[in-house]
Amino acid sequence: MSDNDFSVTIAVDKTPDEVFTVINDVRAWWSEEIVGDSGTVGDSYVFEVPGIHRVTMTTTESVPGERLVWRASDTWLSFVENTAEWDGTDVIFDLTPTNSGTELRFTHRGLVPSGECYEVCSNGWTGYVTTSLKGLLTTGIGDPYRASTPVAEEAAKHGNAELLGL
Repeated sequence: MSDNDFSVTIAVDKTPDEVFTVINDVRAWWSEEIVGDSGTVGDSYVFEVPGIHRVTMTTTESVPGERLVWRASDTWLSFVENTAEWDGTDVIFDLTPTNSGTELRFTHRGLVPSGECYEVCSNGWTGYVTTSLKGLLTTGIGDPYRASTPVAEEAAKHGNAELLGL
C-alpha cells in the first residue's frame, strides 16, 4: 500500500471476529440498497446512488478476524471527468487485536490525493467508517445510505453536498 492511499483507523471494544462479521453486514453501515453479498472470496455486490455513483465490489480476499479485501469494478462516478476512477481499486479492512478490542484499518488502495474523486470520496469513506461502521460496532446502530432520504441530505452528512453540486 502506498502512503498516499486513503486510509482511516478506528478502535473498538469488539473481537476481530465480531468486527469482521459486522463489516460484512454492508447494508447496516454503507447502504441499505446493496444488492448481493460480501464475505466469501468471489461474493459480489452492487452499491448505487442513482445518478451519482455505482460500483460493483467483489471479495478477493477473506480471512475472518484478520482481513477483508473488495475489488471495485463497473464503476461510475457522475461528479468527476474520469467516471471509472475506482475501477481496479481495492477496499481493504485490516483487523489487529489489541488489549481493549480491535484496531480496524480501512484503506482504499488507489484512492489517492491526485485523483479527481479524492476529496468527495475520502469525505464519504471517513463518514461511513468513523461514524456509521463504528456506530454499528459500538451501539448496534449504523447510519447507512438510505434511498428514502434525499441525496443532498445524505451527501451533507459527509460534507459533500456542495462538492457534488447538490
